[in-house]
Amino acid sequence: WPETTSSMARRLGALAGVNGGYFRTDGPYKGEPGGVVIAAGEVLSEPSRRRPGLAVSNRGARTRIAVVDVALRAEIAAGRSAKRPIDGFNRPRLDGELILFTPEFGASTLTGPNGAEAVLLNGRISAVRDGRGDAAIPRGGAVLSGHGAAAAWLRDRLPRGARAEVRTDVRLSPKPGFPPDFVLGGGPRLLAGGRPPAADAGVYGPGFAESRHPRTAAGVRADGRLLLVTVDGRQPERSVGMTIAELAALLRELGAVEALNMDGGGSTTMVVGDRVVNGPSDLPGERPVGDALLLVRR
Repeated sequence: WPETTSSMARRLGALAGVNGGYFRTDGPYKGEPGGVVIAAGEVLSEPSRRRPGLAVSNRGARTRIAVVDVALRAEIAAGRSAKRPIDGFNRPRLDGELILFTPEFGASTLTGPNGAEAVLLNGRISAVRDGRGDAAIPRGGAVLSGHGAAAAWLRDRLPRGARAEVRTDVRLSPKPGFPPDFVLGGGPRLLAGGRPPAADAGVYGPGFAESRHPRTAAGVRADGRLLLVTVDGRQPERSVGMTIAELAALLRELGAVEALNMDGGGSTTMVVGDRVVNGPSDLPGERPVGDALLLVRR
């Protein structure tokens, strides 16, 4: 379930923070990331709509970030010959898809009965549930949830007791000069090499870039200092917001050489200490979000 940026900051004792990437805003999967999330080498959400991500490393003397494109291949392998691509991670299962649910998602898959689910624990299938759905996700394990042909594959190739292995291959481009601790989806790219890029291959809605909205961005200066930026909007007496081009110009003015747009609109929030310091645009106030970028003491 989503949580406000300020609540996350308080819970983790953060010095400051801003909201993170895009996320699902309604339904039983509310709060589920709408883009890539990779943490400690584990894929928690696959790339979406060809949008880039923010790679972050907290190793060494300082935090480093890079804006990257993310290519992902994932599969479940049972024995030497039984392999099938995994279509997604920790999200609603669509027709014919195979989705992997990890403990980070929650206690169970929340799926309906029109499919099959195989519980993976300690490298083996510990249970197969056919036509029931909503399998419990074991700590240290995962659940493979299939519909249609994917469900048939689970029934035929992953009987209880079978050995199985999840394999992922993540490619970041351009390759950052550090091993990331996590990658968080956003988009579009605002700056590359100190200039707005010619194009961003990500898919965005009509008017997204040209209309003025509240915006959140993350960037890095040439001297290595990080920038977390919010711009209020949708409040004529306070601020009308910015277009993507105007946001890129602002980041460039602040000295950024690499920058990425994050989720905006009613999600845009900046917290310093225990206080929200911007003006969130939703009438009820601060919006619960799927994730956040927080600054914490080492």
